[in-house]
Amino acid sequence: MLVLSRKKDESIMIGDQIELKILSIDGDQVKLGIVAPKNIKVYRSEVYESIQNQNKESLNVSKSLIEKLSKKNI
Repeated sequence: MLVLSRKKDESIMIGDQIELKILSIDGDQVKLGIVAPKNIKVYRSEVYESIQNQNKESLNVSKSLIEKLSKKNI
C-alpha cells in the first residue's frame, strides 16, 4: 500500500487519466473529487462489495431452474 499525505486543493495522479483531488477536510472526514474517463467505473468500497456479492449470488442458480429456462427457450 502506498501512503501519501495531501492537503486541501492538492491532488494525486493514478496513471495518466485518473486524478484524485482533495476538495475539503473537516475533522476526520475528507471529501475527494475523482476525475476519470467515463469508461472507468468508480464506486465507494461498500457499494462495490455489494455489487460483487450480488454477482456471486446470481451464479448460485439451481440446476433445475436452468433446465426449466432452457426448455422454455427451445
